[in-house]
Amino acid sequence: MNDYLLEILVCPKSGDKLDYSKETNELVCKTSKLAYPIRDGIPIMLVQEARALSANELKKK
Repeated sequence: MNDYLLEILVCPKSGDKLDYSKETNELVCKTSKLAYPIRDGIPIMLVQEARALSANELKKK
């Protein structure tokens, strides 16, 4: 994930910063508890495409 892109992208639901997960290749927002997929190097920043994070995943991150 490009560091500059990670700095400027925010969660479309909460407006908070995102963290990159190498394990799942997703951008994670702890506030909204959503993970946004990255497909072919492009972050899909749509709430309806995001995956809800489980309580166990939130503890790890």
